[in-house]
Amino acid sequence: MNLVNENIRIMEDVMVQLYNSYPTLIGWLPGSHRKLAENYREMQDFVMATFTKPGKDFDVNNQRSFIEAFLAKQLEGKPESKLYYNNKNLSTLVMDLFAAGMETTSTTLRWGLLLMMKYPEIQKKVQNEIESVIGSTRAQTEHRKLMPYTDAVIHEIQRFANIVPGNLPHAAARDVTFRGYFIPKGTFVVPSLHSVLKDETCFEKPDEFYPEHFLDSEGNFKKNEAFIPFSLGKRSCAGENLAKMELFLFFITLLQNFTFQAPPGAELDLSPAVGLISSPLPHEIRALPRC
Repeated sequence: MNLVNENIRIMEDVMVQLYNSYPTLIGWLPGSHRKLAENYREMQDFVMATFTKPGKDFDVNNQRSFIEAFLAKQLEGKPESKLYYNNKNLSTLVMDLFAAGMETTSTTLRWGLLLMMKYPEIQKKVQNEIESVIGSTRAQTEHRKLMPYTDAVIHEIQRFANIVPGNLPHAAARDVTFRGYFIPKGTFVVPSLHSVLKDETCFEKPDEFYPEHFLDSEGNFKKNEAFIPFSLGKRSCAGENLAKMELFLFFITLLQNFTFQAPPGAELDLSPAVGLISSPLPHEIRALPRC
């Protein structure tokens, strides 16, 4: 987790950007680009040693996980077994799932707690809805449809936090002309999610934290087509449904059991830290147990 966090933080460093543009010229120089590569190799070694070897109970006919399904494909002996289902691809997939699934969800929750401290009246409304719908019982995913205000707050946290403003690089699958511009097959494309999530034509107060963006006049939850923190299309985030479930359950459970406040005299800064992921600046939190 430390390696993932460090790499996310330094990916926007000047030396990394220069290396991406001029790898031959910059590669031999000292700098953060070398640390990035060093961390990546260490993570890859860890994944290879920990996850890519079949366990004693591995049964080709009874696959219990994504990794076992992948290993079973390796053993089929088909041409694609070596081409696609090799250990290098497996380690890369596991690293992607681990890094993406851990970093983005935890960063969104950190933004959520910061925003609840910044806007205690909104935190109180969420807690009131929690009390009226589930009380002290354990939160379940099916409670979400019964909690429109809380659902709206979680959506607004994701919109406001905008944790992957530049999305991730994609590549054109074929030659395409878009709005008069010719984009050859294989060209890297970086869609700007920021331009949509902060679009004033789609959101009444794009630069403010405003849960009413996702509520109608009667307080019911309403969808907004411009809400695309997971991107769009066939190459959108594969973990979207899992992330939505995790965010709801963790957020509800935290506010069910604690009230979050800033330490006395602390000023809460909503400016994002610099990095590939837009995370909150370091700050202290007071978690007061609720009776």
